[in-house]
Amino acid sequence: MTTDSRPAGPDDTAANTAADTVGDTAADEAARAAGVRVRPVAGHIGAEIDGVDLAVGLDEAQVAAIRSALHRWKVVFFRDQRLDHAGHVAFARRFGEPVVLRSRGGASPPDFPEIETTADRLELGGRFGMEHDEWLRRRRHTLLRGWHCDHGARIDPPAATILRAETVPPYGGDTTWSNLVAAHAGLSAPVRRFVAGLRAEHRLGVGYQPRPGEDAYVRHLLDRQVASVHPLVRVHPETGEHVLYVNGYYVEQITELSRAESRAVLDMLLDEATRAEYTVRFRWEPGSVAFWDNRATIHLAPGDNAHLGFPRTMHRVMLAGEVPVGADGRPSEAVTGTEPGRW
Repeated sequence: MTTDSRPAGPDDTAANTAADTVGDTAADEAARAAGVRVRPVAGHIGAEIDGVDLAVGLDEAQVAAIRSALHRWKVVFFRDQRLDHAGHVAFARRFGEPVVLRSRGGASPPDFPEIETTADRLELGGRFGMEHDEWLRRRRHTLLRGWHCDHGARIDPPAATILRAETVPPYGGDTTWSNLVAAHAGLSAPVRRFVAGLRAEHRLGVGYQPRPGEDAYVRHLLDRQVASVHPLVRVHPETGEHVLYVNGYYVEQITELSRAESRAVLDMLLDEATRAEYTVRFRWEPGSVAFWDNRATIHLAPGDNAHLGFPRTMHRVMLAGEVPVGADGRPSEAVTGTEPGRW
């Protein structure tokens, strides 16, 4: 992984290896100082953290250890936690400012505007005349469409997401994450140079396949359009790493390329970004918490549990992010429906 903000070059593979070593050392030292255990669970992404009780609060050393592990492993997991809504928000505030959404569904707790309950999503299809399964299929009509970062069409996507499991199915319902820093490093040097200065439009709903004829959900998307132009390679604001900033749900087109060229390049980059070796899959249990860096990962929500009929109740808090800056030093630009800090 690179740790500076220059455009990627042919010597980056060696630099990435050195940065990995430095990152491991920093994370290990922070964990030892805090008395916690960080256990990596995959080669490029994901670690479980033991020895902390999130419900009783964290001291500064524990916060530093978790932050260091998050930077190194991109998503960290905690098991057997006893967080309630208040504890969830308090934990999030140790790492940033929670986002307050202007609208949520009926399942979200009314007294905690920072929390969105994922069961809200089950209501969406019904609002627009569809069963949930059909709505989900239309959002994920190709294998790569489901991969996304949270609110990627915004000018300032969330910096991180903290997801807490309340009720989970006895099997199925896993979530998968991929490391976009590793994906960038895995590109050949000529391709890294090619993509370093490119930009892409991220637009809400671009991954949705409309129904034939009238589609109320399409009208909803058009009336509430959100779009931004983000760098295809962004520089992580805290680690300096280069991130291959692509996802399957929001990215519409690389702005400097024709639509046909853009489609071919995006397909190639998404294939790279979702290679199995860059991913980790997490088996949820009641009380599990996942905390991921939304600037350096994409994730895939489960698609194997809806037909099983088991309840799955998850609660999400997102931390406010910043406007991305590219490897060429240029920030993202808002197109429509979004401005920094305004949700």
